[in-house]
Amino acid sequence: MQPLSIDGAWLAQPPVFPDSRGLFSPWFSGEDFRKATGHDLDLRQANLSVSARGVLRGVHFADVPPSQAKYVTCVRGALLDVVVDIRVGSPTYRQWEAVRLDDQTRHAVYLSEGLGHAVMALTDDATLLYLCSEGFAPSREHGVHPLDPALGIDWPADLEPLLSDKDAAAPTLAEAENQGLLPSYADCQAYREQLRSRAG
Repeated sequence: MQPLSIDGAWLAQPPVFPDSRGLFSPWFSGEDFRKATGHDLDLRQANLSVSARGVLRGVHFADVPPSQAKYVTCVRGALLDVVVDIRVGSPTYRQWEAVRLDDQTRHAVYLSEGLGHAVMALTDDATLLYLCSEGFAPSREHGVHPLDPALGIDWPADLEPLLSDKDAAAPTLAEAENQGLLPSYADCQAYREQLRSRAG
């Protein structure tokens, strides 16, 4: 697992073992995860989403604590996975980093509690599999508009973004901050320290 430019996000590059029958890849390793993050992934929910080419989901996040950390990979097709730092007070606040996830490299992304997450399907039937540290709780879930010019996420120019009604109505980052919806960097750091202390 290699840290990304945003604190609290990592890129996992698991080995892939192909042969005449197909392939095998250990896409999640608890030992590698603990070495990188200093704590274990407390798995509470596993989700699967299938998207048509151009579908854009996000930017999603949840209240801290406990928020919802995610470990994601693409098992079919290809997606652009984007981590957005929406933590007020963070040194990289408002910055984002994009990683291509596909069924060739078998890479995965981990984003810790408090970070924003968005994905755009680059192919039809793009299938995302993700492990979550908490279950879905609608009252704690929020979003920021993924096309907010202030974020300036570089979505593929050849794709027309297809958003859900909920994501299309999401506030801009500035509006979300003014409404007090965004997590603070200090709260996120404190929560991560709690996880590390529990791991011993």
